[in-house]
Amino acid sequence: MCAARVFILIFSIVLISCSSGTKKTISPNIVLIMADDLGYGDIGCFGSNEYRTPNIDQLASDGITFTDYHSNVAVCTPTRAALLTGRYQQRAGLEGVIYVSGQSRKTGMDIEEYTIADALKAHGYQTAIFGKWHLGYHKKFFPVHQGFDRFYGYVSGNVDYISHYDNAGIYDWWSQTDSIYEEGYVTDLITDKALDFIEEHKDLPFFAYIAHEAPHWPYQGRNDRADRLAGVPFDSHGSRQDRQQAYKEMVEIMDENVGRVIDKLSELGLEENTLVIFCSDNGGVPKLGNNKPFAKHKGTLWEGGHRVPAAIKWPGKIRAGAVSDQTVLSMDWYPTILSIVANDKLPVGLDGIDLKSHILKNDKSEERSVFWRYREQKAVRKGEWKYLVENEDEYLFNPGNDKGETTNLIDEQSAIANQLKNELQAWEADVDKVPQKTN
Repeated sequence: MCAARVFILIFSIVLISCSSGTKKTISPNIVLIMADDLGYGDIGCFGSNEYRTPNIDQLASDGITFTDYHSNVAVCTPTRAALLTGRYQQRAGLEGVIYVSGQSRKTGMDIEEYTIADALKAHGYQTAIFGKWHLGYHKKFFPVHQGFDRFYGYVSGNVDYISHYDNAGIYDWWSQTDSIYEEGYVTDLITDKALDFIEEHKDLPFFAYIAHEAPHWPYQGRNDRADRLAGVPFDSHGSRQDRQQAYKEMVEIMDENVGRVIDKLSELGLEENTLVIFCSDNGGVPKLGNNKPFAKHKGTLWEGGHRVPAAIKWPGKIRAGAVSDQTVLSMDWYPTILSIVANDKLPVGLDGIDLKSHILKNDKSEERSVFWRYREQKAVRKGEWKYLVENEDEYLFNPGNDKGETTNLIDEQSAIANQLKNELQAWEADVDKVPQKTN
């Protein structure tokens, strides 16, 4: 067992021991809803006029909207690894995507990683994931070995919304470690099971991680036919020709299902004791996703690739209608959630920061440098400045004043660029101590 996991495990046991005999408090339920490939401007409260997203908009209105929230990178697997471990994804060896075919299919997130689900279980929570895993295809990497009591969904990067076959033509629909056959639209199915879980555990603290597929391709609505079947050639993105309309349907169906979760919490009288987080795993795809006002798209380290929508609500605890410009990354949810549950007692070794005081008291967190790296791209952000390397080209932007990253200030502000470059190199030397498993 790795040293970090041993320390955190012992730390959690000590916390439970120290809390015994004290006055019992009611731990908040945690619902974390993650969209897949949802762009910053794809929902109404972040500027969309194309799609109706009343439920996500209401969630944001009832809590805090984050305007400077970033995925840990611009693609699926590493962001999910960072979210669950509270650390840069490189420390888990998952800097790139675990693809459905090739060598990376054999890899996954080591079960020695101590996830947020592990930490919450140590505090008496029932834990579950519904939907996309994408942290290992082999059963030894499945969520049930990574702190989750319950797993229902798929393990690849995407599946046919109707037939549930992955992009290699392999059936990919699971309950725990059992392959199961079910009919139904993916977005609806995972919400159905999440609602069952919430109902079942309404009298216990629970953590429900609802990892939607939408609006990731294939582009399919509820009434479309299955495109992927065993032994049949198919277009990975789906057979629909009107993909923009399909994308719209997928976003709006996801919003509808977010509403179903909120309604269930209200119905059971759980809303005031439940922290609900909504975010995306990376920016939207070219042509379909709306990342405006930011530049470029998923897969790039320009702002449109990793600045994404996020909101959090906790009635009676979090101020409604607030807007935060705090820089937040996916990995920050781990320490924030654990701080709320464990009353500020956090283990060492996390890269994410605790946002509890910011969320509950509007305190501003101390300025920090944050880093991204993906393939031939790397970036560092500190305060108002962002240094970006793409292939061998270097840029310095001020994203606050220049959201579209149109003006390269690297010559005018060379001292700042060099400072950030040095910080980036130091960070790389640190995280590169861990061999990478993905492409």
